[in-house]
Amino acid sequence: MKRYFVLFTLLIISSTILLAQEEELVADTLELPTPTGDLIPLDSVPITLMSILPSDLEYIPADETPELLADRLSCLQQTIPLTYNNTVHGFINYFTVRNREYTRTMQRKKDLFFPLFEKNLTEYNLPDELKYLSIIESALNPRAVSKARAVGLWQFMAGTGRYMGLHSDWYVDDRMDPEKSTDAACRYLSQLHSIFGDWELALAAYNSGPGTVRKAIRRSGYKKTFWEIYPHLPRETRAYVPQFIAMIYAMNYAEQHNLLETAREELPTYDTLAVKQFVHFETLASLTGTCLEDLQKLNPSVQRNALPDNGKVHVMKIPVHAKEILNLNRLAILDSVSRAGKAEVEALAKKFAGGSTEGREMISYRVKSGDVLGSIAIRYHVRVTDIKKWNNLYSDRIHQGQRLAIWIIPAGIVASSNTQPSTPQPVLLSPDTKTYIVQPGDTLWDISRKLPGLTVEKIKSLNNLKDNNLKPGQKLIVSAS
Repeated sequence: MKRYFVLFTLLIISSTILLAQEEELVADTLELPTPTGDLIPLDSVPITLMSILPSDLEYIPADETPELLADRLSCLQQTIPLTYNNTVHGFINYFTVRNREYTRTMQRKKDLFFPLFEKNLTEYNLPDELKYLSIIESALNPRAVSKARAVGLWQFMAGTGRYMGLHSDWYVDDRMDPEKSTDAACRYLSQLHSIFGDWELALAAYNSGPGTVRKAIRRSGYKKTFWEIYPHLPRETRAYVPQFIAMIYAMNYAEQHNLLETAREELPTYDTLAVKQFVHFETLASLTGTCLEDLQKLNPSVQRNALPDNGKVHVMKIPVHAKEILNLNRLAILDSVSRAGKAEVEALAKKFAGGSTEGREMISYRVKSGDVLGSIAIRYHVRVTDIKKWNNLYSDRIHQGQRLAIWIIPAGIVASSNTQPSTPQPVLLSPDTKTYIVQPGDTLWDISRKLPGLTVEKIKSLNNLKDNNLKPGQKLIVSAS
């Protein structure tokens, strides 16, 4: 009897080990690629293993053949080339197999912004496919901020944002405004396409800047397509266009990959409210029977849950039901929201900016090799003491790569090396003053080729430049006469 008990126990242990091994094999099959990068089709799993699959395990269709993927992309192609190759295949696999939840999330969120994107793209006569670009840029998050401090749905850097007319200060950042940033993105993409005459190159330039793409073109021997200059681009940019193509595929063939998502995120039905006074969002929400989260979702560009009293008219979005309650007692409610929290918010603004932010806009400056506080102060027409207050610095020591908050006087008030035009300037060279307005992506080498006898060293000498760094909108002297 004891012998049978031992045998029975060994049988149970062996079965348990075999079951665990089979479960691990199934997990590996469903989640991890083989060394060749291919996924084993689910229908090839033995029936003995299928019997132990959890009942709620998601069905992931087998990896499609290259021929089928190429054919599907060709069916989607409109204006922008949707090239199929191994790199694109890898990102399709990522969005349809390895990170399926990301693709589902994008389907749920797309109706928040796609109608706006489609409207603007139509107005600017741009390809409809560009609406998918914001998914790659920001995951459709209007408040997204990258490590490089690019901001918003379309990930504008501070300099490019100002160049495209997007205002930014302590209270409001237009780069986070869906309508304003989308309009700016359309104008910028139009400009990039006019520069390169090719949509894939324009997309690469949107990611890394026109100067980087021009440099890759030169290094490639002046090839003319994205895939020809591909080896000469930065790693991130090499992945950018393939990701864009793969996302177009994943969003349009979600059903074929068991990724179809019917649920949709929605914004509250809203009306607009024009105000020329301080508005405290939390008080407004309380007095109109709405919630602060709805006001934040409808006004993502408002960074401090308050609109400033700066003499400008601000148009904010407010839920319809809240607007109806507001209209019943408009004067009293607006009087309350203009007083509540005002002292606290303004005190915080003064504390952050050393009391000198009135009428100024904040930029984020990255310290470069050779920078000192004095040279930065001269460049932006501010005082060293202000920079130290704004950044809680107790000495004059700064280091390369450090980020500094600088509050500048907006363009049009003081003409400085940091001011930039609100719209692209068709005339870059001034025949009278012999100055040049730096465009996004420009390099000193590019500018030196525009006039005979102009060299990089001469530009640096005329403008007292210590390095080769330029900013869009910066004015350079290009002639000593």
